[in-house]
Amino acid sequence: MRRRIIFLGLISGICAACLIIPLFPSCPLNSFLNWGMIATILVTLTILALLFEFDTAKVSSREIAVIAMLSAVSVVSRIPFAAIPSVQPCTFLIACSGYVFGPIAGFMVGAITALVSNFFLGQGPWTPYQMFAWGLVGITAAGLRHFDINRKWLIAFGIIWGYLFGWITNTWFWASLIYPLTFRTWVIVQLNSVWFDTLHAISNALLLGFFGMKTIAILERYKKHLSWVYSPEDDASEG
Repeated sequence: MRRRIIFLGLISGICAACLIIPLFPSCPLNSFLNWGMIATILVTLTILALLFEFDTAKVSSREIAVIAMLSAVSVVSRIPFAAIPSVQPCTFLIACSGYVFGPIAGFMVGAITALVSNFFLGQGPWTPYQMFAWGLVGITAAGLRHFDINRKWLIAFGIIWGYLFGWITNTWFWASLIYPLTFRTWVIVQLNSVWFDTLHAISNALLLGFFGMKTIAILERYKKHLSWVYSPEDDASEG
């Protein structure tokens, strides 16, 4: 609980400073407002907060093993397709993992996918943004359990996140390398990558449309085998 309050306080304080300091042009702190650095710090703090949330969550050793296995499969599914721009099969598996095992597990699979696969594909300032974006895919996929899920829902989810993922990861490029930082330059950066984001959305839609429901059903059956609840009636029947 204390860690959560500390992280929320840090994130809120940085956001408040970014809003207040520019109102005072003579303030010497204006020289420290590097938006690329600030955006990266906020994303990193959010990732750490969610990692600590996973650390304190009541997760069985079997479920941790499943999360590790799904993360490994997700990493392996990303690397061979790196030569094809924005075709990311791992997004499909991250979404299915979050839907079945919940938001924290979905976030962990997404964050680990970006971190580990980039050891092969290249680490850089984009890594925290990819961890954050894929983590959000897993978190939001868990929210689909509140609806009567079907193939159309999954296809729509994949298309939406094809574009949202691009918008989030493009932000590091805009905040770190573009000048001036205005809404107009942000829109230009996003429009320049619209074809790549569209490829990501199409690949998500195809994978979730053809394999989403089947993969979710398989993971649901596997999840049932992980759950065991003690009942006094078991002892009575044995006696």
